[in-house]
Amino acid sequence: MKTIYDSRYIGSKDSMENADTVLIGCPLDATSSFRGGTRFAPDSVRKASWTLETYSPYMKMDLDELLFYDAGNLDIPQGNLIYSLEVIEGAMREIARKEKRPLIMGGEHLLTYPVIKGLKEAYSNIQVIHFDAHCDLRDEYEGQRLSHATVMKRVKELGISDIYQIGIRSGTRSEFGEAFIIDAPETLASQIRKQDAVYLTFDMDVFDPSLVPGVTTPEPGGIMFHDFIYYLKAISGMNIIGADIVELSPDYDTSFVSSICTAKVVREIIMLLSCRGG
Repeated sequence: MKTIYDSRYIGSKDSMENADTVLIGCPLDATSSFRGGTRFAPDSVRKASWTLETYSPYMKMDLDELLFYDAGNLDIPQGNLIYSLEVIEGAMREIARKEKRPLIMGGEHLLTYPVIKGLKEAYSNIQVIHFDAHCDLRDEYEGQRLSHATVMKRVKELGISDIYQIGIRSGTRSEFGEAFIIDAPETLASQIRKQDAVYLTFDMDVFDPSLVPGVTTPEPGGIMFHDFIYYLKAISGMNIIGADIVELSPDYDTSFVSSICTAKVVREIIMLLSCRGG
């Protein structure tokens, strides 16, 4: 797996060998339809992580006690989308072969498609939990079938039939007809098949822009941080095989709060991955 190493996320161990979870920066930034800049997100999140405590009062766990490793950023060539997707898919195959759980720091949301494609060989019957403001179920957007606005449609075409969507508040009439929207943590917990693999994809625009303005496509009416925690607790202990956090565009928030919030989401998801069942 070809990587570019930079400063690591707080609490990262020094070696991948004994790590259960591997953080990977994925600066894919090719199809954003409103505002770009997601390629700057992984390193901004790493910097922001050093403003946090390693202990989470929500999960009652400490990063210093967990085995995770920050492997740096994938080498994503700007301007070559198909090759970039192949790089991401190949990296996920390698992570799965090593029996590690990936946590991807994007980057735009299209990266979820090659990530799940790469994991499918190792896991059957994958369920997807999708936090987002947007349905992302268009068949094409602005003439492109591979887009951050079509990513869930492409994931479905991989044979993934169970996609549980949280925070959705924007899309076409057709998309809303196809979406499976979950409106409460208890509902999510009751829908998930406990014996099967679960993948979590988290678009930062699921949050209200009053909390996280630094995203590519802000959408009023979003959830707040405590809502995210309630959902996380509802699925704690399930067979979570990996996750991604996408669509942070840090340069659109000069206060740095969006990056700090994203870093905190990363912290909680590291802990979620560390207490999975299966």
